[in-house]
Order: sequence, then C-alpha cells, then structure tokens
Amino acid sequence: MKISELGEFGLIDRLAQAFAEAGRPDSLLIGIGDDTAAWKASGVQLITTDTLIEGTHFSLRYWGWRDLGWNALAVNVSDIGAMGGTPEQALLTLALPPDASVADLDELAAGLVEAGREYGTAIVGGDIVASDTLMVTVALIGRATVDTEGEPLLMTRDGARAGDVIAVTGYLGDSAAGLRLLLDEKQADPEAAEHLRKAHLRHRPPLAVGRMAARLSVRAAIDVSDGLLQDLGHVCRASGLGAVVRAAAVPMSPALVRSFPGQALSLACSGGEDYQLLLVAPGHTIQQVQRVSKGPVSIIGEMVADPEHRARLLDATGKELSLPAAGWDHLREAPWRK
Repeated sequence: MKISELGEFGLIDRLAQAFAEAGRPDSLLIGIGDDTAAWKASGVQLITTDTLIEGTHFSLRYWGWRDLGWNALAVNVSDIGAMGGTPEQALLTLALPPDASVADLDELAAGLVEAGREYGTAIVGGDIVASDTLMVTVALIGRATVDTEGEPLLMTRDGARAGDVIAVTGYLGDSAAGLRLLLDEKQADPEAAEHLRKAHLRHRPPLAVGRMAARLSVRAAIDVSDGLLQDLGHVCRASGLGAVVRAAAVPMSPALVRSFPGQALSLACSGGEDYQLLLVAPGHTIQQVQRVSKGPVSIIGEMVADPEHRARLLDATGKELSLPAAGWDHLREAPWRK
C-alpha cells in the first residue's frame, strides 16, 4: 500500500501507534493527536534540530528506512550530548513522496522507536507534508545537566583556554570509510567491512560520556559531525585560540587502518559523520574523564595562542600536514552524486 492510499490522518494514526510502543514519559501531558504537545519541564531546556534530505545527506541506495529513522534521531542526540545534556522529547516532520510505501514508513518508525528507547527519547508530535524529495526533520528538546545548586553545566564552543588539552571519544573515520565501502569504491576483508558499514549505517553518539564530562567540569565540547579538524576549528574561532593535533594520537580503529592504510588519517580527520565527542579541558580534568569513561577517550593535542585561530595537524617532527579537505560542507556536492 502507498501512503497516498492511507492518507495523512491514517498515516498519523499509524505513526502514533508505533511511537506509543516506546512508552510515554511521566513528564508528557499531551502527545500526538492535538494541536501541540505539552509536557512538564524544569531547569534549563536545550533544543536542537537537524534535517536529513535524500540526495544531500543520504541515499536509499545504501540506507534502509530503519537506518534513516535511527539516524534522524541520533544526529540530534549527538548535539544534546555535546552540551552535556539529556534528550527528552522530539518533534518529527516528514516530507514524503506520495508513492512511498506504508511498509517503508513502518520501517522508518521502527528505527525512530529503537533510537528513542536507546537514548530515552519520546516522539511527541510533528507534521507530515507531501514532497517530491524525501526529507526527515527532527527537533529534539533536552534538559541540561545541573550542579548540586541547580546551576546548568553547559559545555560550549567558546569555553576553551590556552593550555587545555583536546580529547576525543571512540574512533574517528569509521563512518566515512563505511560510506566508501557502501558505494563500492573498494573491497575490504569481511570482518572489517562489516564494522565500518555499521559505523555509517547506525550512528551511536556517546551520550553518557557527555553528561559525565559536564559533571566533571569540562566546559568546552563539540560533536564530531563534519570532520575532526573542521569541528575543532569551530572551537578555535569561538574561543579565540588555535589548536595543534598530533597525527599519531588520532584514534583510528584497526578495521579502518587495515582497509584504508593510505587514507585512514585523512578519513579520521576530515571524513565526518563520526558523532563522537571532542572535549577540551585542563589535562587533569580530561584524565578524570578517561578514568571513569567506559569507552576510549584519547588525548590528541592542545589549545594554543594563535591569532589565525587555526586547527593544525602535525606529524611526529612537528611539520604541519595538509589534507584534501577539512571536513563536510553542506553546499558541496554529495559523494553519491559524483
């Protein structure tokens, strides 16, 4: 069945039933089905939004509808995590071709529900419109972590200081490498290929690390969504500083190094869509984060005085390395169009 046969209100009812499976948070007063959603809120609220457009951010050649649903929520969770917060409610806007199938929409909803359960987030409302281009927009509302006196603990791009160390969670470059494999640019051994493809098809932002870092007094952070050097550059400009990154310290998975030995560093520094956290704080604070984090947290460099506010990548001799691109640019041609 096509969604045009089901109709707008039939589709809304179908999605409402699917999202109800994720549970109803205690704070929610009015959910899907009224003019607006309503919920009880306290403290400092966080809000972010992202849109995924077919042909610009993804292609159904390699993303399934369930992956699309998962990632539409996960990329927003990553923003809340970068502020050290907790996601709570989400609004969903769907721009759908009328000939899309109901089965595909069921898969999209299933992916959203899976991500909602993983990150404690409920879909509480939204909008549906007809469009020739498939677009999924999520607006996510969260809550800031607070100290014992109720003051918000916000990690921001302008919170870095000269001498602070730079750290990142997890591995970098796996998602970009997974995209290359999905586009059949090269072959890899099956085990490595499976790891890299999963890294691209299911983004998994380290939300708990963000909250923990905020509690430990990390005051500068950003999620690595557009590429390590490009996102670090945002911190540099906002903080009025420069940064040096040691190439040998950039964390890369064995699967990435094995599959792309000559391109691994470039993918890790500028590939984008890692959705890991970049944390900037005094060394002793980052060491505390390392001690209590369940996943890897790698120190890769430090913030320095630099009137040009640049993020520089240095080799073992201190020579600056140049890469083909700093990171993802939303106005640049999408790789699957080339």
